[in-house]
Formats: sequence, structure tokens, C-alpha cells
Amino acid sequence: MSQSSRRSLTYLRFINLAQAIRQLPSFPTMDAVEERLLNLFAAAWYDERKITVVEAMGMATDISATTAHRRLKTLRKKGLIELVMDEDDNRIKYVLPTEVSYKYFAQLGQCLDQAKAA
Repeated sequence: MSQSSRRSLTYLRFINLAQAIRQLPSFPTMDAVEERLLNLFAAAWYDERKITVVEAMGMATDISATTAHRRLKTLRKKGLIELVMDEDDNRIKYVLPTEVSYKYFAQLGQCLDQAKAA
């Protein structure tokens, strides 16, 4: 089997495992926009960047700021993000990960490890 074929199979295994994680009752159901926003936030958090709500509303360029703001609210209600006011300027709120989002990312990481090991 070629290296390209092995990588394709690894990716397909990961997709299947990740889909199973998304269906677990321990994690809130997300629509595609919520999941994409959470992934964009995760990339910024990994780089140790602080994301303001205003910045978060513009991160997914193919959706309106209004739609992004609604999804921020639903992600917060689902426990995947929290909004925290800036210590010095109460007009600024930051989007931060929660324990639920860390667990979600950890589960996806395990899926990736399993897909690579198979």
C-alpha cells in the first residue's frame, strides 16, 4: 500500500472516530458553524492568543457577524466557551475555553492517536 493510501485510510479512520465522539451524550451537539468557530478559537488558543468577542465575530469570514454572535451565545450555553471581561476595560470580553472544550479536544486527540496506530 502506498504512503498516500495509508494516509488516506488514517484520515478516514480519524473522521469516523471523531464522528463517534461528536455523538456521545457527554458532549453538546454542535452545528457545522459552531464546530468551525470552536476550531478557529482552538488554533488561536494554541498560539496563546486572547480572542475578543469582536475579533471572534470576524474569524469565520464566510458568515455574518450576527450569525457568529448567535453561535457564540450557543457555544457559551453549551459550556464550550466562556466570556470573561477584561480586568482593565469592562467594554472588552474575551472568549476562553472551558473544561468541556478541553475534554472535547482531548477526545479528538485520542481519535487521532487511534487512527494513526491502526
